[in-house]
Amino acid sequence: MKNCTLLFFLFFGIYFSKIQAQQQLHDGAYLYQDGINKHLMLVKDHYISFISYDDVRKRFQHTWGGALDKKHNLITIAVEYNSQDSAAIGKTTQLPYRIDADSLRLKTADSYHLYIKQKKVPQDLDALWRITGRQQEGKMQDIPKADRKTIKILVDGYFQWVAINPAQKGFYGTGGGDYQYTNNRYTEKIQFFSRDNNRVGQELAFDGEILNGAWHHKGKSSKGDDIYEIWSKEITE
Repeated sequence: MKNCTLLFFLFFGIYFSKIQAQQQLHDGAYLYQDGINKHLMLVKDHYISFISYDDVRKRFQHTWGGALDKKHNLITIAVEYNSQDSAAIGKTTQLPYRIDADSLRLKTADSYHLYIKQKKVPQDLDALWRITGRQQEGKMQDIPKADRKTIKILVDGYFQWVAINPAQKGFYGTGGGDYQYTNNRYTEKIQFFSRDNNRVGQELAFDGEILNGAWHHKGKSSKGDDIYEIWSKEITE
């Protein structure tokens, strides 16, 4: 009888653990659309970013995000940037959510919005990155860790870079869209760009490889300038 009881609790313990795992917010790209306005949510390596934009009329609207703590039906965000409200930077925001199959119902303000999880397309560059080196006048210059930083989130075929300084509540620009990384060739298509909406729709290709854990990124920028950058993984835990 005791053995049966132990097996019963063991079985249901495993069952409920699986149910809870299915109800957790997982890394990936989530999209909610309001007419032609798109609201993209990127989650990777304990970090989250929200981006609102209209790629039809080429209008960037808003982005905010920061380090993420995921718990059952509640996410806590330590806000590092907010292009619309600098007063929110440095504060903590909590958002209730519900998982429903391949969708996420996220509560913002007084209502839930339905974010659809996009197709899982894992690639070797998927990570949260921070720029740590840039070539200038033919020499690679280190970019030491400081309050001002540029990070780049890549997950499931989506990317976003953000230039910020959380200590000074500074937001200096962002851009992003779709990306693909195959055979050391990195290709991106810009869907939003806060500094110049005319860049939307532009496709750029770069040479890229991971050496000793760092991402070496070479090619031409959206302005046509030669670039060689080194990105290292950003640790948020």
